[in-house]
Amino acid sequence: MTRFVDVRNMIRWTAARGPERIMADLIDYLEDDFRRWPSFDKTPRVASHTPFGVIELMPTSDHETYGFKYVNGHPSNPARGYQTVTAFGVLADVHNGYPTFLTEMTVLTALRTAATSAMVAKKLAQPDSRVMGMIGTGSQSEFQALAFRAALGIDTLRVWDTDRAAIDKFLRNMAPLGFDITVASSAADVVEGADVITTCTADKTNATVLTADMITPGVHINAIGGDCPGKTELDAEILRMGDVFVEFAPQTRIEGEIQQMPADFPVTEFWQVLNNTAPGRTSAGQITIFDSVGFAIEDFSALRYVRDSIEGSEYFETIDLVANPDDPKDLFGLVGALSPLGS
Repeated sequence: MTRFVDVRNMIRWTAARGPERIMADLIDYLEDDFRRWPSFDKTPRVASHTPFGVIELMPTSDHETYGFKYVNGHPSNPARGYQTVTAFGVLADVHNGYPTFLTEMTVLTALRTAATSAMVAKKLAQPDSRVMGMIGTGSQSEFQALAFRAALGIDTLRVWDTDRAAIDKFLRNMAPLGFDITVASSAADVVEGADVITTCTADKTNATVLTADMITPGVHINAIGGDCPGKTELDAEILRMGDVFVEFAPQTRIEGEIQQMPADFPVTEFWQVLNNTAPGRTSAGQITIFDSVGFAIEDFSALRYVRDSIEGSEYFETIDLVANPDDPKDLFGLVGALSPLGS
């Protein structure tokens, strides 16, 4: 039998546990898996691109457990009444290949994306960071704010979006949660005095929502909106101004901000910083850039965390996902015995 967390139970579990606590705990799981990064199978995600968006599979394995996520990215979906991103994920036992855990990952991806951003910022941002400028107040924005408060103590937000309705949604959700929030008048205004800048826009285009003249020494840039070929958010000059950190370089060179740069443009994979085999922030004036596109090991961490957290709870059910005949070689017997003669 396979444990299954559907949308209803994911929402119930998240509400009961609290998103901020979940992301704080998830950072621990992410750090554990990033520290053993070399032990994982790694490959750029398998993507199917169409004019409407992209559908991707994101697999990995630590040779004990196999995991994958199915995820889409369709920027035009909200105008048609659909979400931009939806997902589900699976864990399986490597020893017999049986799926052991299945869960919705639309909510969970939002939690893991923000937790990953905060995990990286713990190492790369100034330790006294308190102000975050946010360009884009879509579906990921609230999760980012809560994760950065949990990990860094961010308590002041400056926000801006071209969609006023998205800003109003953000204020409605976040105003009761204790942040000092300012709605800026432009992207240039939103970064004024920010210790951390988060860019998270949805349009599948080579945009420039952040330009080099807006960047001041010491800032940490959390660039999470550029996540597929032909989609970027940063002025290429910004990448030359600072040090760029990525998850898995072969994937990020296809999908991230650095798709704008030459193939030999230098980057550091973040697991090396966590393991103290490569430098992170080395000075107060250094500009650090996390060029995040999302990687399968992060989903693996999130799946492990939910699987462990629901143990003994009411937030899952078991489903009969795999046929299991009494005789492993007699699969036909399951259906043949029930079939009418001659059919």
